[in-house]
Amino acid sequence: MATNLIGTLIQAGGIYALTWVVWRLSRRYTMKSPLDNIPGPRPTSMIFGNLKDMDDSVTMWKLQEDLMTKWNGVVKLKGFLNENMLYVFDPVAAYNVLLRDHYVYESPHFARSWSKILFGDGVFAVTGSQHKAQRKMMNPLFSIAQLRSITPTFQNVAKKLCAAITTQVQSRRTDSGEIDVLDWLSRAALELIGQGGLGYSFDQLVEDKPNELGDAIKNIAPSLSGGLLSYGDVISTLDVFGDSSSFKLRLLDSIPFKQVKQLVSCIRTIHDGCQNIYEEKKAALMAGEDATVHQVGEGKDIMSVLLKANLEAVEQDRLSENEVIGQMCSLVFAASDTTSSALARTLHILAQHQDIQDKLREEILKASNNSGAENLSYDEIVDLPYLDAICRETLRLYPPVGLIFKETNEDTILPFSKPIVGIDGSLISEIPVPKGTKVFVGITASNRTPELWGEDALEWKPERWLSTLPRQVLDAKIPGVYANLLTFSGGGRACIGFKFSQLEMKVILSTLIESFRFKPSKNHSEIYWNATRIVTPSIGPGNSPTMPMEVTLIKDD
Repeated sequence: MATNLIGTLIQAGGIYALTWVVWRLSRRYTMKSPLDNIPGPRPTSMIFGNLKDMDDSVTMWKLQEDLMTKWNGVVKLKGFLNENMLYVFDPVAAYNVLLRDHYVYESPHFARSWSKILFGDGVFAVTGSQHKAQRKMMNPLFSIAQLRSITPTFQNVAKKLCAAITTQVQSRRTDSGEIDVLDWLSRAALELIGQGGLGYSFDQLVEDKPNELGDAIKNIAPSLSGGLLSYGDVISTLDVFGDSSSFKLRLLDSIPFKQVKQLVSCIRTIHDGCQNIYEEKKAALMAGEDATVHQVGEGKDIMSVLLKANLEAVEQDRLSENEVIGQMCSLVFAASDTTSSALARTLHILAQHQDIQDKLREEILKASNNSGAENLSYDEIVDLPYLDAICRETLRLYPPVGLIFKETNEDTILPFSKPIVGIDGSLISEIPVPKGTKVFVGITASNRTPELWGEDALEWKPERWLSTLPRQVLDAKIPGVYANLLTFSGGGRACIGFKFSQLEMKVILSTLIESFRFKPSKNHSEIYWNATRIVTPSIGPGNSPTMPMEVTLIKDD
């Protein structure tokens, strides 16, 4: 009976989707748009425009380079069924999208729909007053005081990581004497967010013990690859079936494709796992402080603090159970792969610059000797100038996520910092942007603009952060929350955990560099960085994520 009902609903949805496609095509090919005069690259597909290039790990790099070098900050792209879209990295345009008019430029409808299916009622899926209320409750969880309290947790994870890598290096289990550094960084990043974020251990970093929840989190990104962006408008039609995420999940599960079924399985495992962790945390909190301190994270993890704050808040400010669980699902997904990507890129660069690696190691060892304590304190770690410069420069030149994706919910005007030349030869200083226009903010392009960062903008130079930044960078008022960069976005939807992420990077890097020397792989001289939604390394384009490196113990140097 249920199967017949789902089949009927799918057929009805198919008819609705076909009607919708015909209507959108007729409008887009017959009605003029104020964006028609904006220059941009030719579409490579009649159906998907430029989206296939943006969704491909190889062609995206070429498209991104063209967008940065051939146009001046505001570019027109073509989307699904000839849809006009904008790609912006002009600082004034980015400021308007992310800050001044942020209420106009929301996350795209299909992205919010998917986020609700994937993560529940977390910060990725909600908008308006509900989003503001969630941010208000969550912001104190990433304060300096909170980060100080979880620094020892991060250091314990880092020590376990060092012990695991030491064991592998000494045993030399690989014929080449090399190890897959990305695998260890991915496991450590998940354990960092597990212990520091959820008060839960995914991976003791001792041996490959399967963890169903951890495996589901790792498999979400691969399950989402291959066309989600291109089929965004089609995915939006799921909303015809209402707002029930569980029902939409049942519909997706009825689609006979292995990738879709794998995605549904991952989503259900994550939801169930976070629900179980929530119940355990809540029970411990109700049992009193003695029960809390005996849990992973000792009650200092973000979710334990959130639960306590939520219970103590006045009723109208409290988050619902679904909202709290939504934050948990959102946090583990957003924080794990991005952190491992940034760490992998940093170690890859340091392996190519042994002099800089040595200089960083010298700074870390000096700080450790001066401290005299077993571990550096939070303040000592974040105040290491060269480590900070290396992190900033890596995140400037190589952000783990290269795009911010928005959609206008009403007609608006978008100004630029300088005029662009329209297709008809006219100078354009601002453009009307119709309701429903998809807008991509180019994080990588903004971070690399030579007009702001100088002629060496494409060079990795940590030293640029050890002196005052160029006046043009400061005057541009780039709307990012971190270091005049868009790496962590800006405005009300900026990455709420960017300081948490910075601390993760610095604790792991300082611990690893003090103990090991990293060199490029001798057997795989070229590591390819795939421009997927989160940039990942592999041996050759499009292959499974991996980053083999030669690793030796410093004491054996």
